Amino acid sequence: MNETTQTVIVPASDKSTRRDFLYIATAAFGTLGAAASLVPFVSNMNPDASTLAAGSPVELDLTKVAPGQQVVVRWRSRPVFVTHRTPEAVQKLKDPALLAMLADPKSSEVQQPPYVENWHRSVKPEFGLVIGICTHLGCIPIFEPQPNPTTPAPNWPGGYFCPCHGSKYDLAGRVYQGVPAPYNLPVPPHHFLSDTMVRIGENPPNSNFEFSSIEQI
Repeated sequence: MNETTQTVIVPASDKSTRRDFLYIATAAFGTLGAAASLVPFVSNMNPDASTLAAGSPVELDLTKVAPGQQVVVRWRSRPVFVTHRTPEAVQKLKDPALLAMLADPKSSEVQQPPYVENWHRSVKPEFGLVIGICTHLGCIPIFEPQPNPTTPAPNWPGGYFCPCHGSKYDLAGRVYQGVPAPYNLPVPPHHFLSDTMVRIGENPPNSNFEFSSIEQI
C-alpha cells in the first residue's frame, strides 16, 4: 500500500513571521517517498531567527517521527535530515552488497563526530541525523528510501538522491562510488536527553567535537 504525505500548515501568531518558523519536512518510506511536504510549526516550538543564526542547539521530540518517516529541522540555517529507520532499513545498512557500492563505508573521512563513527553513523541505529546538503555542489538531496528499478535513477537502491548531478547516498548518508560527491553527508553534533528527545547542535558531555573540523559541506 502506497504511503503519501500531507501538508499541514499551522497559522502564525500576529507576532510571528514566516522567517521565524522552524521548517519540518516529512516523507514516508513508500513508493511516493520523494513527495516531502514543508510543515511550519508555531513559534513556541521553535528558536527564533537570531538563535538559529547563532547556532544554538535545537531539540526534537522523536515520538513525532514514525518509523519510516523523515523530518527536516534547521540548525545553523542548514537542513538536518532526521530519519526514523525501520528495522529493515537498519539491517540493510550492514548488507555486504551495499557496503561494496559505497565510497567510504567505514566513515574514515571526518564527516561526523567520533561518537558516531560506526556502521549506522548515529547514536541510536534506528535514528539517523545528517546535514541535508550534498557534498558536491551544495544541493539538497531528495529522500528516496525505497528501491526502484527506474526512479530516481536506474536500479535505484534506496537512500538519498541529488537531482542536480546524480550523487547518491544510503540511509546513513554514506556516498556511493562513481558519483560527483566526494564525501559522506556530514553528521551534526547531537546527543539524547532521553530515549525520545534529541538535542541537535550539542555534543554529549564527554565530547568536544567541533563541527568546523569536518572535511566538507
